[in-house]
Order: sequence, then C-alpha cells, then structure tokens
Amino acid sequence: MKERVVVAMSGGVDSSVAAALLHEQGHDLVGVTLHLWDASGDQLVGRCCAPEDRGDARETCEHLGIPHYVLDEREAFRTHVVDPFLKEYSAGRTPIPCVECNRTVKLVQLAELAERFGASRVATGHYARVEEGARGQRLFRGRDHGKDQSYFLFGLPDETLKKMVFPLGELEKGETRAHGRRLKLPNADKPDSQELCFVPDGDVRGFVSRELGPRAAGEVVDTEGRVLAEHTGIEGFTIGQRRGLGVAGAGKPKYVLQIIADQDRVVVGEAEELMRSTLTVKDAHWLPQAPREPFEGEVRIRYRHTPAAAQITPRGDRFDVVFDTPQRAVSPGQAAVVYRGEEVFGGGFIES
Repeated sequence: MKERVVVAMSGGVDSSVAAALLHEQGHDLVGVTLHLWDASGDQLVGRCCAPEDRGDARETCEHLGIPHYVLDEREAFRTHVVDPFLKEYSAGRTPIPCVECNRTVKLVQLAELAERFGASRVATGHYARVEEGARGQRLFRGRDHGKDQSYFLFGLPDETLKKMVFPLGELEKGETRAHGRRLKLPNADKPDSQELCFVPDGDVRGFVSRELGPRAAGEVVDTEGRVLAEHTGIEGFTIGQRRGLGVAGAGKPKYVLQIIADQDRVVVGEAEELMRSTLTVKDAHWLPQAPREPFEGEVRIRYRHTPAAAQITPRGDRFDVVFDTPQRAVSPGQAAVVYRGEEVFGGGFIES
C-alpha cells in the first residue's frame, strides 16, 4: 500500500538510499533533516551536524523531487543528549548518546511530527528490521551484522516502532551503495561518518574541557594503589583502554580497569583482569513486554560486541546478567541490549 512517509535525512548515503528506495516504490515522501548541533572549525566537514550535510540532504531531496524541511532541535539535543553525555563522562562512566538521541530527540520526535505532515510512517537509514507481532512491535537485527544498528534502537517505545520503516534492514552495506549509484544519488559515494556527530575528531577529553572548562587532574594507579602516572582529567578514559595511559615500560601492557570519579583516579591492570561474568543493568526497557521470570538470551555490551550467551534475571526497572563465558571490558554507562537470536528483547544501561 502506498503511504505518505516522513524520511529522516542526515545527508549520508544510508538515509538517501532509504528515501530513494521508498520513492521508487511509489510512496509519497517528505524529507526532514534535524538541525541538532552547530559544528565549527575543524569539526565542520563530513559529519551529520555540518552545514554541508544538510546541503547534501537537500540535494538528494531535489534529485528525488520531494519536499525537504530542516527542523531546529538544537535545544532538545543539548538538553537530552549532550548535557547527559557530559555528566556521565564527568562521573567516570562511558555513555552511549546515540541511544538517547533516538529515543528522546530524533525518532520519537519524528514519529510525533509525522501527523503534522499528513504521514503515517517514518523511515530512516538504520540497518534494523521491525515487524508487527500479536503483542506489539518486534525489533530485529539488520541482515548485515557488520552494520546492524538495532543496538541503538532498543529504547524506542512501542508507539514509535509502530510507525517505523527501515528500508535498509535486509541489505548489505555494499548493496546500499550499489542502489545509490543505480539511482544516481548525488552522495552515493560519500564516506561513512565514524565518530559521534558532536565530537567528530574523537577527542572526548578535549570536547568535555571546551564545554565544562579545565578538569581536575589525578593519578593513574595499579590495583594495589601504587601511583604509576598522572592524568589531566578522567574524561576520555574508558574501561579496556590501553593507549594514552602514560605508563609505558611498566611491565606487561596495562589497561583501564576502573575509573573512580570522586578520587579522580584511573585504576589500571593486566588484560586478564578486564574479564567479568556478571553485570547489573538499570533503566530497563523491554520489547514488547517486560519478562517476569529469568530467561536465557544473548547480551551485547557495546556496539561492536558480539552478543554473548547469558542468563538474564529481571528485577523491576533493572536486570542482572550472568554470562556463560566472561566478557572483556564491561563499561558502566554503556547500553546492554538483550537478544534472543535475531530479535531484540530489550535493554538498559550498565550500572555495575
């Protein structure tokens, strides 16, 4: 059935191909780009917050002959994504802002705005799949597991998932680019964006310092508390990090094991000390309904992590995870997403 669909246009090849495929199928499209952040200086080029990306989105919409709107969501993005990101890093945790962006600013907002455009659906370039089930919407991994983005979507409410269309869910990345060239899209060969859209150079410590001012210096210590080096701020350190610790020559390679924010201390140790069998997750969100009893599934503890077999025990708005095999570098603040095979069952944020 032909529908009117709002398409989230970032200016990248994925969202452009998603729009082009729906256009080819005869749907009535409205392209919408969310202005989330003002990039500047060296951060200006090649990221979804740069003016050139909004220009690429507009050019794609002109190529397809569909209307294009830019909506200013900078205030909401700052409030719901950037400020919590800064707070988490300042507390020694490693946040995952793309989850918050999707569930508080981007997709939820577009789903609510769709009615104003006379649209019944919202499409994006995410590599994920959604199906309607007897008890609500069911979310699945994208067929291209190397690009699968279901990890970032576990927090979407059912009413938002009901409106979502993911045209790339069954495609490999190479197939997406091939479609872009076949349909003569102006950005078919544009490189993928790899970093956070508001920290495009990857320098988290520099970004936090620019936003919050100079941070407190502290010590890098071993598990016995012996001081090995000094650091200029805990921001930018993550569990499992090896480079940039300032402890070269201290025997075996050292990795960040723990960040003690109230002491401005970074604890380092050897690789085997990174392994963990258990974790606790807060702010649980389940799809479509919360389980009541413990169950077996697979848990993904960061975006590039292969889901690992585990026992999951729900506890209200939390759940506990016991892995069959210890996992490396469990990082508080990251999302822990629960799967059973290809299906996303839910997730939350690692507390400890």
